[in-house]
Amino acid sequence: MQIARRALPALLATPALAQSWPARSIRFIIPWPPGGLNDLVARAFNERVAQGLGQTIINDFRPGAGSRIGVAEIARATPDGYTIGMGNLGPLTIFPNLDRNPSYDVARDLVPVVMFAASPLVLVVNNSLPVRTPAELLAYSRTRPGGINYASVGVGTAQHLIFEMLRGQVGQPMTHVPYRGTQDGLIALMQNDVQATFDALPSMQGPVRDGQVRAIAVTTPQRVPSLPDVPTMKELGFDVEVATWYALIVPAGTPAAIQQRLYDEYTRAAQLPDMRRFLAVQGLIYLPNAPGEFAARIVAETRRWGEIIRANNIRLD
Repeated sequence: MQIARRALPALLATPALAQSWPARSIRFIIPWPPGGLNDLVARAFNERVAQGLGQTIINDFRPGAGSRIGVAEIARATPDGYTIGMGNLGPLTIFPNLDRNPSYDVARDLVPVVMFAASPLVLVVNNSLPVRTPAELLAYSRTRPGGINYASVGVGTAQHLIFEMLRGQVGQPMTHVPYRGTQDGLIALMQNDVQATFDALPSMQGPVRDGQVRAIAVTTPQRVPSLPDVPTMKELGFDVEVATWYALIVPAGTPAAIQQRLYDEYTRAAQLPDMRRFLAVQGLIYLPNAPGEFAARIVAETRRWGEIIRANNIRLD
């Protein structure tokens, strides 16, 4: 009975906390440096969510270790709704399969609340290649010893693993060439040092529009508005469906009522006409996700990336 009496105040406090929240400003951890697309997306959403909540949202940048430092800080935060943050594909589904000494456990330490934006990945090739489809790219690759060279922004990134997924489906050898960033990989692609890459549409829509590279497929289930003539990988017969996403995560133990309020506000913001226009300009899309769907997606994607990583013996240095 003594244990029950000690636990009782916390149980009684939870509904009251949820009802009074938020009573002060909210800290929003962004696990990447300021100035990039993650910053832009977070600021756009948080400005509108703050209006709905009636409190300021302070963007707090905590970059490092491929975003794992910031995600770990979210996981360690007091679960009272006053420290929340941003997560994406890498730290929530890929790196848990690669990191030998993880500083957080996604299932134990975090709650994935909602995806509020997503980025198609687009398969682009060097303009000189005589290919217009992924099948033609693979056929071309078979004519080269060791296959084509393909770029990514690092071992274990989505850009790398999608090629491994594709290679595994067709048994086609290819050579992975990791670069420090998208711009370095783009330069290599234009110089034909590498022949292809998958990258986020916001990074590639300018080079595609300007004719610097050729887009031949996207990885989302449907075609994207900014590239209406570019088919999906699924349309072309490849079992490849991937989107990088921007999502809200909170520490485990955050009251359910606060989670629901956050879900409602970020979902509302994503559907505002000005936010739809903002997403379109940035080459982003909104993928509707009912409560609980995002959490189920993380489980499924973690399993999928883990299978690819183990099958190809991929390791971080």
